[in-house]
Amino acid sequence: MIDLRFSEGELDHHRDHITDFVRDRVDAAGAEGAVLGLSGGIDSTLTAYLAVDALGAENVHGLVLPATVSSGENMSDAERVAQNLEISYDVIEIEPIVDSLLAAYPEAEGDREAVGNARARVRAVLNYLVANHEERLVLGTGNRSEAAVGYFTKYGDGAVDCHPIGNLYKAQVRQLAHHVGVPEDLVTKTPTAELWDDQTDEDEMGVSYETLDSILATHVDGPLSVAATARLLEVDAETVEKIRGMYERSEHKRQVPPAPEPLD
Repeated sequence: MIDLRFSEGELDHHRDHITDFVRDRVDAAGAEGAVLGLSGGIDSTLTAYLAVDALGAENVHGLVLPATVSSGENMSDAERVAQNLEISYDVIEIEPIVDSLLAAYPEAEGDREAVGNARARVRAVLNYLVANHEERLVLGTGNRSEAAVGYFTKYGDGAVDCHPIGNLYKAQVRQLAHHVGVPEDLVTKTPTAELWDDQTDEDEMGVSYETLDSILATHVDGPLSVAATARLLEVDAETVEKIRGMYERSEHKRQVPPAPEPLD
């Protein structure tokens, strides 16, 4: 695997680059601050820390949005982040809303992926309900690694006003989080989207974040061929091709919905 971590001298530069970005986006929109979902995971935690750095704690509002599949530990961690940062936050149970969707369309009940994505989209609706009411922007918490392979819900956690950490590979997220003072247990905890029971990111993607980051950096974002990437990283060519396929199939998630080309 390759080392994608920043040098010590680069960390403050990247932190400042992101906080300037958040501040500029909020100012350009004439907004009063930012709203973001807090999951207890490293991505939302780092985003919250950087948002407070950019805007001040009084201008950041966190939402903890548990479902029946959410672990008590993660929700407790989410509240701990808000309390440590001294930001306002609300806890809103989303399962009654999901249940109402399934009552309206019971055919989807039991479809794990459809219901999991519905949970993500309910969270997006609540983020925007609060943001619109308070005249704030919604901050995304997605990183570069997950965006590249489409590991997010279209119009769910992908439905935001900006992605502050969207240019960071997962290894860089962890490194920057450690640098800005995120508690070590949150930096190293196992990532999960918690869209269904016992789900973990790496199990679902079928590859570790270390391997994913390295393939993305050398092949998808970089110049190496499948064969050269496999040799360099000492992985099977099939693994490299799998990641390439995930990137290509998820292209629609990273683009504005298309329209036909104008007629002449």
